[in-house]
Amino acid sequence: MNDAVERAAKRGEEFIDANLARVFAHIAANEDSFVRRVMDYVRHPSISAQNIGIAEVGAILLKMLTELGLEAQSIPTRRHPMILGRWDKKPGAPTVLLYGHYDVQPPEPLEAWLSPPFEPTIRDGRIFARGIGDNKGQHFAQLLAIESHLKVTGTLPCNVVVLLEGEEEIGSPHIAEFVREHKDKLKADFVVTADGPLHESGLPTVTFGVRGVASFELRAKSAKRDMHSGNFGGVAPNAIWTLVHLLASMKNARGEITINGLHDAIIPPTNAEREAAARLPLDLEKTKAEMEFRWLDEPQDRPFYDRLMFHPTLTINGLHGGYGGAGSKTVLPVEAIAKCDIRLVEAMTPDDVFEKVAAHVKKHAPDVEFVAQGGMLPSKTPMDSSFAQPIREAILAAQGVEPLLYPSAGGSLPDYVFTKILGVPAFVVPYANADEANHGPNENLKLECFVNGVRTGAALLSRLATLKIAPR
Repeated sequence: MNDAVERAAKRGEEFIDANLARVFAHIAANEDSFVRRVMDYVRHPSISAQNIGIAEVGAILLKMLTELGLEAQSIPTRRHPMILGRWDKKPGAPTVLLYGHYDVQPPEPLEAWLSPPFEPTIRDGRIFARGIGDNKGQHFAQLLAIESHLKVTGTLPCNVVVLLEGEEEIGSPHIAEFVREHKDKLKADFVVTADGPLHESGLPTVTFGVRGVASFELRAKSAKRDMHSGNFGGVAPNAIWTLVHLLASMKNARGEITINGLHDAIIPPTNAEREAAARLPLDLEKTKAEMEFRWLDEPQDRPFYDRLMFHPTLTINGLHGGYGGAGSKTVLPVEAIAKCDIRLVEAMTPDDVFEKVAAHVKKHAPDVEFVAQGGMLPSKTPMDSSFAQPIREAILAAQGVEPLLYPSAGGSLPDYVFTKILGVPAFVVPYANADEANHGPNENLKLECFVNGVRTGAALLSRLATLKIAPR
């Protein structure tokens, strides 16, 4: 153990009181049982995109929350239900809302799995199964943390709301509507989501924000049918070239997004956020080698983490049109589609971005159809939030190491419903290993990470007991 780790472990000890020590002992004594139970949980498919197993897994969670002693409900949305639980018996203590999602990605391609995706298997100290990392194993760890406190002490150190969504993997289309309609049931002081991976070094992280996203299609059609490239080349317009020129007008070779007004709403990062990003460990050459790319995207002078946290991006997800089969086909394509997304930073909105992109298309390629698709707002919690300290202390108590602090994640989660609709801080505290392979074949969760997740969830509840909250 190096000096820094040893010092962190010793600092963590100061945050372990007698009750938490007893809870940790209970967790240690029940590790095998907890592993069996989480494996049984992820054995049940819950694929939201295909509506497979959603009702069954929702019923499992409702039963578990009820047996824990929470006031539990399954509340319908226009598609898949929300599972809600509340334990509110500590007046004056903080209330933490623990968010997760019980739906999972489709498991295909099945032939790439070393063991069936819904037959959980332990290999090399990891559980392999669809959903074990994203997110069923992680929120199950939170539920076991609640259970461990209740088993050991008969109570919880603070108040808890559990919200488990069944539509996260299809873009959370109804969560905003749900949160607006049920604010009274979701009253909390802050939100913690256990989702995503640890840092590649294995260090725990605390993330204070997420980028949003706006997805859209560009559709070009230039004639009634494909044509001979000799007979009509140089005469008839080419739909793919139309999109290529349009896309080139949206982002230049210097990496600058050139859509007029797109950046107007952006709130620049604070000095504290820039400093936190600069402190994050990075082996850039290793990252490039592992991903097999030789250079970073333009602009070259932009720091690595600044790219992922503080700037919008324009990505061409796919460009489709013309002939793509074997050999050659001298065809002039008359239809082409580009699928794109723009990642949003505070305080951009999908609606504003769609308006700006539509105006750009109308100006540069008026015959191209712009089709707005899904969107999600970004979210931001100040790094000096009073709830950041107990989260840090909980990680120190549970894992003996200081967490890395991320001002923002590069991806998107529906945290905006908490920060912008409920008006409370929201944090992401992942439990899964960096190579969890979420969304891909052979998704996995290290046993050590799972147990650390239970310990961290338990420690968080304990540390919150030290805070006093004014009556709401």
